Amino acid sequence: MYAIIETGGKQVRVEVGSRIYVEKLDVEVNTTVTFDKVLLVADKKATVGTPYVKGATVVAKVEKQGLSKKIRVFTYKNKTNERRSKGHRQPYTCLVIESINA
Repeated sequence: MYAIIETGGKQVRVEVGSRIYVEKLDVEVNTTVTFDKVLLVADKKATVGTPYVKGATVVAKVEKQGLSKKIRVFTYKNKTNERRSKGHRQPYTCLVIESINA
């Protein structure tokens, strides 16, 4: 059984027991999060929502909060001696899917 949920402006395919990395959620570690924006639930037969499946939820446990690897951003303008280097680390939340309720 799997489901497609919407979180952080993105759509994520989840199964029970899977580990996913999503945009940072403002929750504590070792707490449960319930997603009610379920777009699709499929077992042997798929149920597609318009836009969401009514009554369907996905329960996940927060495993950790963290920062991804650093991305180096370098801007350069020719002939003006203008150079700038920046770094960025995107925050994320790691979730473990506990159950899919259809």
